[in-house]
Amino acid sequence: MKLAIFDLDNTLIAGDSDCLWGDYLIEIKQVDSELYRTGHDQFYQDYMDGQLDIYAFLRFQLKPLADNDYQTLLSWREDYMTKKIKPLILDKALKEVDKHRQQGHELLIITATNRFLTEPIATIFGIDELIACEPEKIDGEFTGEVSGTPSFAEGKVTRYKHWLAQHGKQPEETWFYSDSHNDIPLLKKVDHPIAVDPDEKLKEKANQENWQVISLR
Repeated sequence: MKLAIFDLDNTLIAGDSDCLWGDYLIEIKQVDSELYRTGHDQFYQDYMDGQLDIYAFLRFQLKPLADNDYQTLLSWREDYMTKKIKPLILDKALKEVDKHRQQGHELLIITATNRFLTEPIATIFGIDELIACEPEKIDGEFTGEVSGTPSFAEGKVTRYKHWLAQHGKQPEETWFYSDSHNDIPLLKKVDHPIAVDPDEKLKEKANQENWQVISLR
């Protein structure tokens, strides 16, 4: 089995689905715009600096899911997908995914964004296997907490290893596409690490390690 793994935000799509969800919630007046933007901007800066407290961020990110009933959230998500996500789907990314599909490779998305937001995006790419942060649900409603290990930084390696063991897979060859230096731990674990429109820290690391650098923009 050969496996192609893809990060999602700023890799397969030309934007950050977390940030775009926040923008959407502000536009439909479901969160305080000033407080939400200030909080999200600080978390995003921490992410870029490699200093993100993933649990603090997830409490912030998942609160709107806990504050609203599931059916309402589904309606918002459909509108969000139409207005915010579909315009940012990259044609080159679709072709890159399809290149691996045509070669018979298995496909996997692994992202630090939560499953509620990312599952329909994975569907657009025709990728069934998704590792994402898992929002806790009780009696069909979100609690605002995260379930299990967040798939962020070293956590992506942990979740990936668990996924392999759970599915009884031992890939003979692996690729991982990512834009972020936060994904260096997993990039170091695959046979073909690929930096996609990388941030400066990842670009520097890719040059040092002679990793492939591409653009899907």
